[in-house]
Parts: sequence; structure tokens; C-alpha cells
Amino acid sequence: MSFGIINPRTGAVLAAVLALGIGGQVAAAPKGVVDPKVSSIVRADPTALGFDPAKLAVASAGLKADVAAGKIAGAYLMIGRHGKVAYQEGFGVQGPGQSAPMTDETIFRVFSMSKPIVSVTAMTLVEEGKLDLDAPVSKYLPEYANLVVWQPDGTTKPATRPMLVRNLMSHTSGLIYGFIQPTTPISKAWAAGGENNDQVTTRGYARVIAKLPLRSEPGTAWYYSRSTDVLGAVVEAAGGKPLDVLVKERVTGPLGMTDTGFSQPEAQRKRFAEPAKGDPSVYYDYAKKPSLLSGGGGISSTAEDYLRFVLMLEGGGQYKGVRILKTETLMRMRQDETTPQMRKAGLFFPGAGMGFGLGFSLVLDDTLQRPGNGTFSWWGIAGTEFWVDPKNDLFMVFMVQTRELAMDYQRKNRTWIYDALVKP
Repeated sequence: MSFGIINPRTGAVLAAVLALGIGGQVAAAPKGVVDPKVSSIVRADPTALGFDPAKLAVASAGLKADVAAGKIAGAYLMIGRHGKVAYQEGFGVQGPGQSAPMTDETIFRVFSMSKPIVSVTAMTLVEEGKLDLDAPVSKYLPEYANLVVWQPDGTTKPATRPMLVRNLMSHTSGLIYGFIQPTTPISKAWAAGGENNDQVTTRGYARVIAKLPLRSEPGTAWYYSRSTDVLGAVVEAAGGKPLDVLVKERVTGPLGMTDTGFSQPEAQRKRFAEPAKGDPSVYYDYAKKPSLLSGGGGISSTAEDYLRFVLMLEGGGQYKGVRILKTETLMRMRQDETTPQMRKAGLFFPGAGMGFGLGFSLVLDDTLQRPGNGTFSWWGIAGTEFWVDPKNDLFMVFMVQTRELAMDYQRKNRTWIYDALVKP
């Protein structure tokens, strides 16, 4: 596999990647690693990129109004095409009572936007033959050989189908997130069985989840779930290292994403974004190194850093000459893993005209969705979001910390951006 001049997963380059650290002083970038000191944000004239500046100003007005109304402390929005940024603006401040403005260097909890990063990390192992998408999860985590399925009467029955690795990446594993329907019997059983125990390791957490009943047979229904947390343990088993090390070696390090990780240095606290309001238990302390490296929601990042990841995806698996994935591997991730029956059988599906691949939601019918067909994306529970729209060669990154308005901003961003796109 080619990674430009030097493969960043081997030899001296790998050592240099590991030496980059997170949020500290950064040495000159070695060959095969994107220079973290050179911003990923390349500005271009919005009109030349096909946007109406007056219509982009509607987004600015909307976010400024939300800050003024106290709905959010602040937010950061970037919109671009053809690898260049047409619009970037920070709004408000990093948190209540703060004076520091939101910038592209503000650090946000991206929650479920961790999932695409961990899924890409998994696919680097697939390319190397260390991980098989169609293998049973039990090949890597033996306790997943004897799963049971919840029944309507509260009993369980042995699963008749194995859970496959690709079921984890596509949320067709039969696992759940208890918070989606917290009062149902199965969610209560999960809570009692330790679903919310974050004082274990990634591998230990996978053992906890293996003891809990599945909502459905693997591969039969889509249900948003703890699947990527379990995938993190699979990645550790296949890669032979802790999840944070593998993510850094294979994705964030080569891309120069030095402010992205499962925890942040205490010295960077002045850059942490905080919500204007909401349940404080949701918003973990960035600087506290967790026992559980949550592949499903444990990463924090900046708009500038996450744009590097997005531009790598837009670039077919490479960014500034550093290749993370083969183009055909990324295309495999963008294949729909669901059927109409699977979508109806599940819950919390992204919406009409949508599918789901290996780590991303997919736009299948842009007569029902604003982004073009083939758009792949995901979001986080605190409102952060990104997408890559190959049909229109468009990308966006949105950062905010507001669980209450997360889905509202999804609707607003689609309206603001595609209303302003006057030359598709």
C-alpha cells in the first residue's frame, strides 16, 4: 500500500508520529505526515466556489441570534468546496462566563463523530489483512460466540446468527443504546447489567456488553448502539495495541491532528468548549484520562483538526499526499449495509432517503434530503456534525456543545448551506 513518500505506519515515521503528542509543542512534520503547523483551512472566494454570500449571511445571522438569546454559548461553522473553505466563522464564546471567542482551535467533545475515526482505523487493519469484515466478532472477542436475543416476554433465546465485524460498523449488530428508550424492559436490563459502567477498559467493556441481550438477531435490523465501543475492542485485538495508540498511529498522527484524542492536556483547558446549559454529567472533563476509550463517543477535537479528517475523506482517502485508506476501501465504507426492512425494524435511523454504510450515514435519494446523493456523514449528540457531498464536491464541519439543539442544527445547516449553493 502506498502512502506517498514513506508509509507513516512504519519505521522512523511512526516514531515521529507518536512523538507529536496532543496539544503541545510540535516539531517539524516528518515525511509522510501532514504538517500540523500548516492550517488545513485554505480560504477561497465564496462566489467563485458557487455560493451566494448574502445567503451564507443567513447562517451567520441565525447563529448570532442563538448566541444572543442564550441558547448556546458559541459555535463554529465551516463550509467549503473543491478542497477550499468558502465560509468560516466563529460565534459567541467558548463557554458561559468566558471571554475567549470560538475559533477553529477551540476544542470540542465531538462524541459520536468519534465513530467515523475509529471505523477508518478499523479499515486500515482490513487493508492489511489483520481484520476481516465478514468474520464473526467472536474471532477477535471469544465471548461473542454465545449471544442471546431478548424476547417480548422478557426471556432470552440463543442467537441463530453470528455477529459480524461489519454489523458493528453498520449498527446492525443487535446491540442497543439504552438511552434511546430508557424505560423499555431491555434498556432497564442493560442498565442493570452494566451498560453505563465507564470504569472499565475498552476490552473489559466489550466483555460487559457480551453478557447483555441483543435487541434483534445480528444483521436483521438497524439500531443505533454501543457497536462502535465494541468495535474499539475488536480493533485493539486485531491491531495488538490500545485503541488510542492505533487511532493516533493510523489516522490522527499521519494527518497532523495534534489536538484530537481521547483526552486533552490540562494546559489546554483554556481552549475547551462548554455548553451554555444542559446536564453536566453528559459533558465529561476533557483533561481526565478515561479508563474506557469509547470508540463510539470518547474523542475531542477542533474544527481545524477535524477538517483534516474530512478533507482526507473528500480526497478519496488521502490528504496532502498522505494516504490513510485506499480509494476502493473508502468506497466500500460508502456502500449501504441496510435494507428497507432493516430500517423499519430498527429505531433512530437517520431519515427518509438515507442508508448506512461502515461508519457513515449515506444519502441515497436527494429528492428527500438536501445533500446530494452519495453524501456521507455523521454527527455527535452535542450537535457537532460533518458531511462530505461528492455530488456537489461540498463539505462542512460544524462545532457546538448543545445536546438540546443537536437535531435542530442538523435541519438548519442543511437549509442554510444548500440555499446558499447557487451553482451546484
